[in-house]
Amino acid sequence: MDQMRFDGRVALVTGAGNGLGRAYAHLLAQRGARVVVNDVGAAMDGTGRSDVPARAVVEEIKAAGGDAVADTHSVGEQDGAAAAVHKAIHTFGRIDIVVNNAGYGFSCPFAQYPADTFRRLVDVSLMGTVWVSQAAWPHMQAARYGRIVNTSSASVYGLPGNSAYGAAKAAILGLTRAMALEGAECGIKCNAISPSAATRGVGAFPPSPLKDFLVNYLPPERAAVAVGYLAHEDCAISGECIVSGGGRIARMFIGQTYGVVDPDITVEGLRDHLPGIMDAGRFEILQSNTDAIRHCARQLGYEDPEQLFFAFEKR
Repeated sequence: MDQMRFDGRVALVTGAGNGLGRAYAHLLAQRGARVVVNDVGAAMDGTGRSDVPARAVVEEIKAAGGDAVADTHSVGEQDGAAAAVHKAIHTFGRIDIVVNNAGYGFSCPFAQYPADTFRRLVDVSLMGTVWVSQAAWPHMQAARYGRIVNTSSASVYGLPGNSAYGAAKAAILGLTRAMALEGAECGIKCNAISPSAATRGVGAFPPSPLKDFLVNYLPPERAAVAVGYLAHEDCAISGECIVSGGGRIARMFIGQTYGVVDPDITVEGLRDHLPGIMDAGRFEILQSNTDAIRHCARQLGYEDPEQLFFAFEKR
């Protein structure tokens, strides 16, 4: 079997000083990519800054025969994100791959969640993804090639005490879909990963079966496989979210039930038909907002749903 390699490609991996980001950087470098290892060396609460983690990963990559450079700009700031992309262009002359991994968690009951902490977490996880991708986008457009891998999470299903994290990771799913649709015409594929791995935060867990499971079954290297595929030129999908952890690969998708159709439905009718509305035995996986509107029109008996957006799509 031919190895999927990245010879000649340049990758920027954010939050690559530890855990998952480090595993992604190593995998890409081992397969021939030149890597910008971005990490601010922040503490778990997002404060502080150090170049030690990024430089340590760079040295590991070089010792293994790879090529990498450290970058310590904060991608939670627009200028910092642009500077990280510039580091790739200035050092290696191009940027082909962006892995938006930077982020951190902070657990607190929703009603007491500090506003500045909520904002900072969203800035790093969500807006960092936006700023880095926007900075890399024109270079990828010009090359008519690019691979962007964003980071979502199973927290989108709901994680008590982690409202900011779940909100940011859910927003990244919508962002990824929009980027994939816009990038299609210029060779940019954008996907997301929902990784499961024992990262450095697990070290603070008290002894428990959960901790043992995370450490023994979910090393970061096993989650990195999905990034290796999504970042490759042979990646056959865009706008998707791949679940990866411990050797288990799955698809996370956005869909809707078939529901109940009644143009005259009332509030009481919704109440009475709730079981049918909630029934997930029949559902649609939608590829875009326009698909959702077409699907609605089709169910409501509109005569030609496929032509609804014809004039817009031809512009």
